[in-house]
Amino acid sequence: MTLWVALLRGVNVGGVAITSAELRELASDLGFEDVRTVLASGNVVFSAGRSSSSALRRKIEGALEERFGYDAHVVLVELARLRRIVDDFPFDDADRDRQPYVVFATEASVLGDVLDAAGPLDEDVDPIERGDGVLYWNPVKGTTLKTPFAKVTAKPPFAPELTTRNLRTLRKVLA
Repeated sequence: MTLWVALLRGVNVGGVAITSAELRELASDLGFEDVRTVLASGNVVFSAGRSSSSALRRKIEGALEERFGYDAHVVLVELARLRRIVDDFPFDDADRDRQPYVVFATEASVLGDVLDAAGPLDEDVDPIERGDGVLYWNPVKGTTLKTPFAKVTAKPPFAPELTTRNLRTLRKVLA
């Protein structure tokens, strides 16, 4: 059995309302074990037998689409890899003036594409570093919807392929 974390994009924002209980039920109905949800922002931890991450992702997205009627996008990460991603956060996560974020993509190639589309970024406004299949982003609090990088990630073709989590949320997922 492998421990996985499913990070659902856009849950409980923009009209897609799914309770934690509904997510736990869906994951259990899919045959996953040790299911738990963390916060109400679409974070599901579960155990599953041997399957590729892409097959599991398609299974979860299909079930979400069928049950809740929306175009679901999920990033799936092994729990052990998520721990490494959190441990490798390159910025000062104790800086109370900044938001410590990790940007995940449904496919790793999307991360390079979004950086190319963003072009040169001011590292004081949009401090970004690449990680193991993620981007680390550390913008000033209150600017996370307004920075040049944020504007690129919020629009097609990138918005459906990316999900962002605060480092504090990820630590709760790992707890």
